[in-house]
Amino acid sequence: MIRTRSKGDPAASRAFAVDLAQACLLDKCTDVVVRDVRGISQVCDYLVIASGTSERQMRSVAQALEDLGKARSQPPFRSDRDTGTTWIVVDFVDVVVHLFEPEQREYYDLESLWADGKPVEVPAPARAAG
Repeated sequence: MIRTRSKGDPAASRAFAVDLAQACLLDKCTDVVVRDVRGISQVCDYLVIASGTSERQMRSVAQALEDLGKARSQPPFRSDRDTGTTWIVVDFVDVVVHLFEPEQREYYDLESLWADGKPVEVPAPARAAG
């Protein structure tokens, strides 16, 4: 399968990135950030970076993100986990989500790598009625 760049609506991609970030927050991820890397990255337009609390929680969040993408007719292009499940990547082409255990996140320091990307504000997610 060949990866292709989307020619979709940039506002829709940004909204999807924010929705994915909010889903991470709802599933108890911490330090969730979104970076606009349009014009900087040849791979995607937005990065979502979040820290998980455990291997199990990170797998659950990744599945929830994949399900959200499928429900919105934006299924992931691919999803990948390292052998220790300390870093999970869910790639939606326009938006790439990185879920890290805190130590791995600090080690790879994607925020510094993509420091030229513009921060995107992520409003607090609406809580589901329980």
